[in-house]
Amino acid sequence: MSRNSQSISYINRKIAVMGSPYVGKSTVVYRFVYGEFVEKYESTIEDQLTKRMEFNNRHVSLKVTDTAGQEEYSVFPRSCSFDISGFILMYSIDDRRSFDMLSYIYDKIVDTYGDTSIPLVIVGNKSDLCVNRSVEKREGQELARFWGAQFVEISAKNVDQVSALFELILREIEISRGNIVRSPPKNPQIINNSSQNSPNNNQNQINNNNNQNQNDKDSCTIC
Repeated sequence: MSRNSQSISYINRKIAVMGSPYVGKSTVVYRFVYGEFVEKYESTIEDQLTKRMEFNNRHVSLKVTDTAGQEEYSVFPRSCSFDISGFILMYSIDDRRSFDMLSYIYDKIVDTYGDTSIPLVIVGNKSDLCVNRSVEKREGQELARFWGAQFVEISAKNVDQVSALFELILREIEISRGNIVRSPPKNPQIINNSSQNSPNNNQNQINNNNNQNQNDKDSCTIC
């Protein structure tokens, strides 16, 4: 390791990815950390992976807690009961039950932290399976609006969408800490490492990719 790399100071952030079993949490996390898409991933008990990255002109050490699939009567994970900077709540667009489960998980988060303002992104995963869609995009958008959260749909097969997702939750965390000012869409801010983008850049990047495979009625043109 070079002397320069040893002298770099990292800020620490920790997020948890939660959702029902088989919605693709581990696949998305693995894609983000290692850049590889694994079609079949063994069911996770719980795992913690760390990725060092640059965000908002700062060096960030991001620890991602990949939780076991949550069921209705699951105990809230102890690892998610403290020191979490933000949450990603994930469902699969072809699994209605996984979407309904988010309300249970959200209530557990609020009960644990006593706060509804914790940074949160709702994610509809497996957007490449749109022919099997059972949860409309507008439903995810409405739920996010109700909770004051961000919303995106992604496919783990698209590395740009996955990267933009984690940049989005980091952005929400930094906004909550006063390190980034949330500005109106007409007044762009610098929110990433190398270029000026609108405050919704990361979400727009994901949505633009989705729009290649989905029309306004949430059906696919190419699947």
